[in-house]
Amino acid sequence: MNVIKYFVFQKKTYVCIENLKLYQETVTPMSKSKLFLTKSIGQLMDESKETGGLKRSLSALNLTTLGIGAIIGAGIFVLTGQAAAQYAGPAIVISFIISGLACGFAGLCYAEFASMIPIAGSAYTYSYATLGEFFAWIIGWDLILEYLFAASTVSVGWSGYVVSFLKDFNIIIPPQFTGASGTVLVDVPGMGWKELTEAFGQTLAASGISVDTLPRVTCILNLPAMFIVALVSTLLVIGIRESANFNNLMVITKVSVIILFVAIGFMFVKASNWTPFIPPNKVESTPIAEYGGLWGWLKAYSSEFGKFGISGILRGAGVIFFAYIGFDAVSTAAQEAKNPQRDMPIGILGSLGISTILYILVAVVLTGIVSYTALNVPDPVAVGVDAMGKSMFWLRPIVKIAAIAGLSSVILVMLLGQPRIFYTMSKDGLLPPMFSKIHPKFKTPYVSTIITGSVAMVIAGILPIRILGELVSIGTLLAFIIVCISVLMLRKSRPDIHRPFKTPLVPLVPILGAGFCLVQMIALPGDTWLRLIVWMLLGFAIYFLYGRRHSMVRKENSN
Repeated sequence: MNVIKYFVFQKKTYVCIENLKLYQETVTPMSKSKLFLTKSIGQLMDESKETGGLKRSLSALNLTTLGIGAIIGAGIFVLTGQAAAQYAGPAIVISFIISGLACGFAGLCYAEFASMIPIAGSAYTYSYATLGEFFAWIIGWDLILEYLFAASTVSVGWSGYVVSFLKDFNIIIPPQFTGASGTVLVDVPGMGWKELTEAFGQTLAASGISVDTLPRVTCILNLPAMFIVALVSTLLVIGIRESANFNNLMVITKVSVIILFVAIGFMFVKASNWTPFIPPNKVESTPIAEYGGLWGWLKAYSSEFGKFGISGILRGAGVIFFAYIGFDAVSTAAQEAKNPQRDMPIGILGSLGISTILYILVAVVLTGIVSYTALNVPDPVAVGVDAMGKSMFWLRPIVKIAAIAGLSSVILVMLLGQPRIFYTMSKDGLLPPMFSKIHPKFKTPYVSTIITGSVAMVIAGILPIRILGELVSIGTLLAFIIVCISVLMLRKSRPDIHRPFKTPLVPLVPILGAGFCLVQMIALPGDTWLRLIVWMLLGFAIYFLYGRRHSMVRKENSN
């Protein structure tokens, strides 16, 4: 008996020593500069145990469905068709595989952090513990591109499906109020109002339709998109449990219909639509003789990067990378999970695996049913159902209902994630205190939710889906790169920390995750990079004017 007591005493002593190490931890060697002050793991663990804040009510199943709810949406119902039409053709399947691999590597890194540091801040918090405050601010500001802009992007897709669904019942929303400000729509016989793009104009011309003969309008606002953002924001203010239950219902609906679409769609696939599987890259048609010499040869055979070919597959992967965000949104709910150490990896990796399989199947079937040139529309799956013929007309409203449900759940999870990032940043003093206010009854960050929803409404109403989707993708990719690097740094600086889930094959997996993401970032259009730079410069200004002066970590280290 005395022997047992001795070993129990020894165990308790060991635990105490380990805890003491955590509390005594101050800053990493990098943090000699105040810009790179870090938060200790012990401090973060204390924050995760705080009472009176967010309510722990989410199970492993809730977390998995949250991930699926966020991932499966715009990627299938919106971006698959547009990325195929503009960048990759039928090879969009390869683009999904590339993005899936990148997300798989990044997801393993997220799972390690989420189980170890169950805080609502996600990548922002992970960066604060490893790279320091300045990098944490960068990633926190960058995550606005991921979550807030993602909600706006998906709401635009939601609008397209709702308008189409209501039209089936002769309920017509004026086209001026169904698209981004300045968007030109044309009324195509048998198709209704469609956005006039260069690719769509070429498709119509090939069918013998002149766009000059079609009625056209210029959009003012996208009112349906603004409506769904307002509705979901209200639900999120009411409570996390209620929001999770709503999401579960939406996920069951859309996954069931997606499986039905794939099963039926295989019967209508035309192999000719997959030819060429990788459309040739667009090249300049100017004769060599007009240039002369080596320069003439190079100029004549130069290609436009990202417009089909191998470069198109890479750019397609970068654009549809947006479709995979969601598994990382699960990590923002870590502080509301019942058992985060066990359940967070299940939610992150489980939702990612299921969603990747469904994405690939839908991409294969959709590009087999319809020529990729006809898929540059807000509702490509609906176009695919139409191509099956009148015998499948009954499937059209079902698919639209699934799309509406699916996109609603994506909007919900994105608008759930962003306020919790703001909440954590506010608790750290980097944002005003109002962002961390918790509703006394609902236990939700209601002020952050209302602000996020209001901004997302405006963005959804005035900006086109292409610009929004690319901004979200580059913001997400940057966040993933930083998380992968953070895993490597923390493994080196604190190998002794208990990790309920460990990323396998370190350093290989984090390096591959960061590398895959970097390649996709490089493949994105140049104007997207310019917007990112402008966005980051704005973030730097806010940090140096406000965040640096009110930082709680800075105040603690100055005492």
